[in-house]
Amino acid sequence: MTQKPLQLGFIGLGIMGTPMCLNLIRAGHQLFVHTRGKVSAALADTPATQCLSARGVAERADIVFTMLPDTPDVEQVLFGDDGLALGLSPGKLVIDMSSIAPLPTQDFARRIEQLGCQYLDAPVSGGEVGAQKGTLSIMVGGPEAAFARARPLFELLGQNITLVGPNGAGQTTKVANQIVVALNIEAVAEALLFASRAGADPAKVRQALMGGFAASRILEVHGERMIRRSFEPGFRIALHQKDLGLALDSARALGLALPATAQAQQLFSACVAQGGAAWDHSGMVKALERLSNFEVGQKPV
Repeated sequence: MTQKPLQLGFIGLGIMGTPMCLNLIRAGHQLFVHTRGKVSAALADTPATQCLSARGVAERADIVFTMLPDTPDVEQVLFGDDGLALGLSPGKLVIDMSSIAPLPTQDFARRIEQLGCQYLDAPVSGGEVGAQKGTLSIMVGGPEAAFARARPLFELLGQNITLVGPNGAGQTTKVANQIVVALNIEAVAEALLFASRAGADPAKVRQALMGGFAASRILEVHGERMIRRSFEPGFRIALHQKDLGLALDSARALGLALPATAQAQQLFSACVAQGGAAWDHSGMVKALERLSNFEVGQKPV
């Protein structure tokens, strides 16, 4: 390892947070962690120190990462009772890697900076696999100096690391990313459903499409999930639904029309109504299948 070991904090140890935290530990850094749920066995077997509160993490770490489900969760961890802000001292850096609303993010950054600290919003794309392999795309908003300070740590977590602009720009980019991903999932689902109903083998159709202009990571990864009927979550529908809600709320405020995004959101809502909030977001295909009374891979009569 070429980097000097650092005292790092990590708050939020879910599907994404745990492997990200493990990658930081493997690089030799000392981790102070806190989470609402149970710490995984893999993390419990490391030298990471478990703290009773976000404040306790901030008191011990020089740089603190958060990876939480939604905007209210981040606000509570930052500024609630025993929150992170109460344990910060000047010069520390807070890096929020959650996917949350851009405008509140700007407010969170101002409040942290008033304490003499730095703040970056750095949401990610790449799912659980990317978190495990350290190949995430990281979209960063914040000051250049804070980004330069954090970059060696980002390089342990991801490969495509971009400073997009000031605080809030990272979250804006993630919302845009989630629009693209949702619409690609819908396109792949419709294509494979069409191919199956027309009597073609969807696995061979997918293989053929991967060699042409329709090739994409969504077709590669989620197309295979749809064919194999494997919907254990890498990224849950409920979380993607939350992200599209951010997109549509922001579009309303900006006076924009996002009709395809609204349609994708309705398909996610249909999945949730079928008990699918915890399905992988590739499970959107099930809503389309219900509309057509036909499944990908089913033999036409």
